[in-house]
This record gives sequence, C-alpha cells and structure tokens, in this order.
Amino acid sequence: MDRQTCDPATSPSYLCAMSDAFPDLDLGLPEPRGERRVVVAMSGGVDSSVTAALLKEAGYDVVGITLQLYDHGSAVGRKGACCAGQDIYDASLVAERIGIPHYVLDYESRFRESVIDDFADSYLRGETPIPCVRCNQTVKFRDLLSTARDLGAEALATGHYVRRVMGAAGPELHRAVDPGKDQSYFLFATTPEQLAFLRFPLGGLTKEQTRDHARRFGLEVQDKPDSQDICFVPNGNYAEIVKKLRPGAADPGEIVHLDGTVMGWHEGIVHYTIGQRRGLGIGGRKGEDGTPDTDPLYVVRLDPESRRVIVGPRAALGATTVRIGEVNWLGTGALSRSGDAVRVAAKLRSTQGPATGTLYRDASGARLELDDPQFGISAGQAAVFYDAGQGTRVLGGGWIVGTDAGDNGAPVETASARLTASNPPRISPVFVAE
Repeated sequence: MDRQTCDPATSPSYLCAMSDAFPDLDLGLPEPRGERRVVVAMSGGVDSSVTAALLKEAGYDVVGITLQLYDHGSAVGRKGACCAGQDIYDASLVAERIGIPHYVLDYESRFRESVIDDFADSYLRGETPIPCVRCNQTVKFRDLLSTARDLGAEALATGHYVRRVMGAAGPELHRAVDPGKDQSYFLFATTPEQLAFLRFPLGGLTKEQTRDHARRFGLEVQDKPDSQDICFVPNGNYAEIVKKLRPGAADPGEIVHLDGTVMGWHEGIVHYTIGQRRGLGIGGRKGEDGTPDTDPLYVVRLDPESRRVIVGPRAALGATTVRIGEVNWLGTGALSRSGDAVRVAAKLRSTQGPATGTLYRDASGARLELDDPQFGISAGQAAVFYDAGQGTRVLGGGWIVGTDAGDNGAPVETASARLTASNPPRISPVFVAE
C-alpha cells in the first residue's frame, strides 16, 4: 500500500485534511522502514485497523496479530466487544485488504487466569475491578509484547488513544489529543521498559479523523461501532458471570445502615458497588418521630466476610486519604523511595475528572492526600497520577486499596465495626417511596 497524496482538485476533502494533519508516521526506528518489523495488535475494530493501515502506508514491515481471548464457540457472530468471533473475522479482512500477514493466537488460558479469574475474585473481595487494565497489564503488554519480540519486531503498536512523547529522560506517556477518547487511565500500569517498545499512532487524532482514514483506506470496519461491554461479559451482565465462576458471590445478606439499622436484604454483594444510589431495593425509612426520612442513601462499604452491604448518607462517602498498592511509577526522580512526595492531579475513576493532592511513597505502596474530599472511591479501581501542571503526562498509578473517611478521620474499613454480636443491628421500619 503506497502513501496517498492530496490533490485538491480531484481528492476528497477529508484526504487533504488528513494529509495536512498527519503528514507522516515516524516511529523513531532506524531507516530503512521496510526492514523494521512492527507488530500491530488487531482487535477487529476501526482503531487498530487504521493503526495497521497507517503503518503499512508509512512503509514498515507490518504483521497483524489478533488474540483469541475466550471461548470462540460462544463468541462467533457476536459484535460490540473486543476479540469476539466476528471481530477476529473483521481483523482478517482488514489485513487482507491492506496486504499484511495476519495471525490469530490462542491466549484463552492466559486470559482466563490473568483477567477473568482476577475479575471474579475481586468482586468476592468487595471490590469494583477494571478488567481492561488487567488485560493491558498482563495479556497484551506482557505476553503479546514478548511474542512480538519473538517474531523479530522492533515495536508493538496498538490503537489506543494515548500519546508516547520523547522526553529528556526517555519516552513519556501522555493524554491523547482528543479528551473524549483519551485512554491513558487504562494504561497506567505500562512499565518504562514496555513503553520503550510500544507505539500509539492514534494519540494525536480525533475519533472522526480515525474514521476518515478508514474511509480513505476503504476498510470494511469504517463505520463499525466502538466496543461497549467488557469483552467476556455477554450483554453487559457481569453479575451473572461472577456468580457462575464464584457461586459465593450470590450469597444473600443484610443491607445495613451505618448506625446499625437493618434496612433490608440483598441477593449477593456482586450486585453493588461503592457510591451506588439506585437499585438498592430498600426504599426509604422512618425517623424516630415516624416521619419519612427522605435523605438518599448510598453504598458506602461492602463487607464480604459478613455479606453485608453498608449504606449511609453521601457525606459518609467523602474521603481525603486514599491508600494505593501495586504502584507503577513513570515519572522521574520523586517517589522512588519511602517518604518521597510529589504534587499530582489524580483520577480515581475513569469517568471522573482529576483531583489535586500530594502523593507520598510508603512501605505498603503509596498514600494520596487529596486537597478536597472525593466521593465514591472504591477499592479495585485505579488511581492514576498526572502532572499537577498541564495535567497531560501520566506519572504512574496503582490500585486503590482503601480510603479514610473524610468527616471524622476513621477508616472506612471499620466504619461498621459497631455491627457486632455484642451490638446487633436493629430492624428499621421502612416505607416504599412512591
């Protein structure tokens, strides 16, 4: 595939726009490009397909690899999720279209062990996991990167919307140009060694520019919708998957207010997450004078050992201290030893904006002291650190282990310690809100 040029008199307007915005794709590898092999992780979606096409057009020796990650029989014909049966077929069509070799590798057992089992166990621990991060951390950026090296590749390219920028001390990870598609939160676990080998050609593009490229190349996936669900969870019903893998996740238990009042019953903690307000199934409750208490209740804690879902007011969700484990540091200098501190802008959920604070290294990982309380912080989610200045560079991240309550300084983990045999929960008169 030769690089297409723009003639304003005869070329479509989007081709000219693309030529101006994306004149060449230089991966920083030695010339000649035709002797530089680049493996592209092809999921069958438009992003990875355009990545492969752009690299082929730029003159690199491109090899496409698609991973079969879960039961192919149940995946055939299913669309809307990464690495499903239809997606594998789409990836092969794209590879044929742009003229590159394409291989499908069976990573099902690795994926089950590193991602699916971890996902189910995380819910059993009362956490809210992010399997896409675990997949990037293990199967894609550990196992696939090793396979790419075995194939003689000098780089592994993906369709993620994130930028790899060369800094004074080596490659840095930065937010994508398109804030609506930025995926840097999900790539915090990328190590410096992996980042040296990885390339992200789409980090400087918007999604619409990517689709324009797909139309320019005539790719069959040019209008294919983005994946929405967790790839191994049919129809987004993750609770059913967890219950199938770990039946204990469906054990019933009490829904208890922070003050010890039993509000109702649940059918498994797997159905709940920290900060959840809707779908609690407990209606409201009455105060001591018999009048309805209309203040909304939120899930503030999950206790897997007692199978209790603890609820309370929104104020109980506020936290200014976040404890973080498995820290991966991509910054320079600071946070290399216990006691180090650095100012950061931290994202505590993928859908939330960054919050400023100070990050301290300690013996167990790291501690984030937030400038202002944040709400709905859940163990199992990621805390991702960006530079406190422009906020574009990823300094690192880790897994949230727990928080301290923002109002009284008591650890959230012990907020319901009063619910013991010596102080049993009370049964509350409840009413169903109309």
